[in-house]
Amino acid sequence: TTEIDLRTCEPTTDDGAAPRPSGERAPLPVEIIRSSKRRKTLAARIVDGRIVVRVPAGLSADQERESVASLVARLERQREAEDVDLPARAEALAHRYGLPVPASIRFVSNQSQRWGSCTPATGEIRISDRIAAFPGWVLDAVVVHELAHLVHLHHTPEFWAMANRYPKTERAYGFLLAMQMADDELAPPIS
Repeated sequence: TTEIDLRTCEPTTDDGAAPRPSGERAPLPVEIIRSSKRRKTLAARIVDGRIVVRVPAGLSADQERESVASLVARLERQREAEDVDLPARAEALAHRYGLPVPASIRFVSNQSQRWGSCTPATGEIRISDRIAAFPGWVLDAVVVHELAHLVHLHHTPEFWAMANRYPKTERAYGFLLAMQMADDELAPPIS
């Protein structure tokens, strides 16, 4: 369940690569349940093949529309991320481009400032679930970028030599930049 605080509109809770699934999943139907017991938060979860959103009964139509759309988009991104075997994909990319295999790699939904992040000391990589539905070559470029950070913390020439081993890096960065310009909510800056 994802909770949204209405005062802040923020969540209250925190090739060689594995193939991507063919085709996109159809969006799930949305059921909205107004509750007199709810005062400040919305909750959404997937139940029996539909997204059930519980909203405070006194919520304005505009607030409801905006908040429900945000929750539904988040759950749909999580569904897309479930289709990608990110550890297998990262391992295949690491072997193909001579990079270290991460200790762990996972999609996260709380990363709004970056497409990916890395903790070299632990070997942990986190990838924003916002890119789970992007083309596979874009996801691969972000994964390779983060794998290169396991060796070089900063964006030095040595780092870029490693990150650019992936042949579609420049094209993927162009795609991400375009997404950043097209939709400020969807796209964190490239780092």
